[in-house]
Amino acid sequence: QEHLVESGGGLVQAGGSLRLSCAASGRALATYAVAWFRQAPGKERTFVSAITWSGTMTNYADSVKGRFTISRDSAKNMAFLQMTSLKPEDTAVYYCAAGGWGTLIKEYSSWGQGTQVTVSA
Repeated sequence: QEHLVESGGGLVQAGGSLRLSCAASGRALATYAVAWFRQAPGKERTFVSAITWSGTMTNYADSVKGRFTISRDSAKNMAFLQMTSLKPEDTAVYYCAAGGWGTLIKEYSSWGQGTQVTVSA
């Protein structure tokens, strides 16, 4: 399993931007799909975005499409989530995950500890 560490979370006003980073140690992240999930207080963890190991395919939840952009730098063993036009409903703990391609939690075997994103109105 990969060891993943997220960073870049914080407090931002609505309409602002944040860039989340996911750094991997252990085996190269390049052979895995990488996804971002988020979990708001009292709610289930939900899919946000994913990118294939090659970086040629991406997928986004409808709620973030057009506002968030996922990317990866395999040479640096990192992945990123650029978030723009943030809304209060984007407030959540954001988790990086590595594994198979898909939108389900069970498809990802490695998880980070999460980074808090808070968007104020």
